[in-house]
Amino acid sequence: MTAGRPGHAAGPEGPDAHGAYGTDGAFVAAVDGLADPLNDPLPGGHTSPWFRSDTVPAAEPAAPSSYDTGYAPRQAPPQGPQQPQGAPNEWYDPAGYQRDWYGPQEPSARMAPADLASPADPVPPAEERAPAPAPAPAPAPVPDTPDLHAEPRTEVLARIPPETEPDPDPAPAPGGRAERRRAAKGRGRRRPGTAPEQKPAPAAAVPMSRVEARRAARAAKDSPAVIASRAVGEVFISLGVLMLLFVTYQLWWTNIRADQIAGKETNRIQDEWANGDRTPGVFAPGEGFAIMHIPKLDVVAPIAEGIDKEKVLDRGMIGHYGEGKLKTAMPSDKQGNFSVAGHRNTHGEPFRYINKLQRGDPIVVETRDAYYTYEMAQILPQTSPSNISVIEPIPVGSGFTKPGRYLTLTTCTPEFTSTYRLIVWGKMVDERPRSEGKPDALVG
Repeated sequence: MTAGRPGHAAGPEGPDAHGAYGTDGAFVAAVDGLADPLNDPLPGGHTSPWFRSDTVPAAEPAAPSSYDTGYAPRQAPPQGPQQPQGAPNEWYDPAGYQRDWYGPQEPSARMAPADLASPADPVPPAEERAPAPAPAPAPAPVPDTPDLHAEPRTEVLARIPPETEPDPDPAPAPGGRAERRRAAKGRGRRRPGTAPEQKPAPAAAVPMSRVEARRAARAAKDSPAVIASRAVGEVFISLGVLMLLFVTYQLWWTNIRADQIAGKETNRIQDEWANGDRTPGVFAPGEGFAIMHIPKLDVVAPIAEGIDKEKVLDRGMIGHYGEGKLKTAMPSDKQGNFSVAGHRNTHGEPFRYINKLQRGDPIVVETRDAYYTYEMAQILPQTSPSNISVIEPIPVGSGFTKPGRYLTLTTCTPEFTSTYRLIVWGKMVDERPRSEGKPDALVG
């Protein structure tokens, strides 16, 4: 207990309240609470733990002042010890004050007798007590001043700036209404100096022992089956690439190369004719001596002696059957079958589309001295490669029955194979010396 302030008798506040507040630390909390109007009691409410409603005297309503905010006017406590304890109009209970704050205690010599209420004082019976007056009605709030205590919590939160909007389901903040409002303002806003959460650095790898390192190295090595499968796969890939290159060479590059060679040979033959260096006679194998024109197929190719594949056919030229048992007549002969051969695919493919020739289509053979014009007469779509009767003086299957001046074209069939032979026959219809100019088939 703390003795009362000298010169002052113990009043309604009991013992030195400042000493008691300072001891419990409640004085600072009470002052902080009074600093915020939201912590003030609502109209008609009381925050004192020792308040007793049955001792509150009736009070006259007071006129609201200019700063009234809707609070009910408080009744001033009676001053001094003139008011006897237990009076009906007493606004607090000293005995309850003592019990709530200090508990039952023995009287002290330093305290005046009037400071404590004697627990031995008789309490009048309930029927002898005067009825407690009804509490004074609270005055109506001034229209210009809002009632802060009646303001819903949603309106308080609505005034929070957009950047500080609270969480959808905020957890209730401990403390009073002002504490909750401050906590709501702080939600959703990062405190200054607070860095975002960072992931912890991975722990350093634990070094392995030699045995573990060797085991890991052996496990990382490929098995023999894996190595063999990889080798087989690489071989197949290499073969596929080589086959693709070979097909490209056969179908594309050989034609380009053969056309170049055949063109040069044609130019050489024409130059010799123009210079008079070539004399009619027997030609060496592979030697060019004539030029064949097929206007319908837009074919112009040199004719060389022999049917050698490398020296004649693969060079884009047309070969004349002129050796051994396959020897046939020349265009200048008065009677016979001038028979030639050529590629249908690759290497210049001069006979690629001879199957599209029809009866009456002209085929012109140009020599040093004359132009020999043949008309297509018959076609044999397929025959055996060993059937040499198709190049006889009177070819079998051509429809010719008597000797004459004939032409036979032979090539492989079907396309891109050499299984069979395709035969086209023609009959000479015109012989024109070079001095008379080109025939009509070449002029048109």
